[in-house]
Amino acid sequence: MKRIRPDVDIIKDILEAVLAARPDSAFTQSLLFQYQERGGLSKKQLQGLYGKASKVSRIPPAKLATLEAIILKRPTREKSVLPEITPLYTKDEGTGKRIDAILARYPGHKRVLFFKSKFDNNEQLNAAELTELQRFEKLLAAKS
Repeated sequence: MKRIRPDVDIIKDILEAVLAARPDSAFTQSLLFQYQERGGLSKKQLQGLYGKASKVSRIPPAKLATLEAIILKRPTREKSVLPEITPLYTKDEGTGKRIDAILARYPGHKRVLFFKSKFDNNEQLNAAELTELQRFEKLLAAKS
C-alpha cells in the first residue's frame, strides 16, 4: 500500500488506541499482530476494527472517518452464484430402443453389446457407430 505520508499510520493508531482501551481483546491483539507482520488487513478485518473502534470514546472522529474511507476504497469481493448443473450428455431414447431391439433378437451380438456398454456408461456414440447401429436395425427388419 502506497501512502502519501508514511509517518502517519491511521490504522496502527486506531489499533493501538483500541488495544489501550481494551487490553484483553484477543481480536484486536490478533489484528495488530497481523498488521505488523503482513503490513495490511482485509476489508472484513477493517470493518471489524471499525466496529470495535466506534465504541471507544477516546479515538478522534477524524481518525474513524479516515478508517471508514479506507474501508470504502477497498474492493468488495463476492462469490459468484454457481451455474446450474446440467448433464453433459443426455441419453437418446431412440438409440437405446434400437440396441434393445437388436439384442432381444440376437443377445450375443458382440458389436451391439459394445454399443450397449457405451450407452449404459453415458458415453456418446459417434456418427459411424450410429450409422452401423442403424444398418444392423435395417438388416434385422429385412430378415423379419
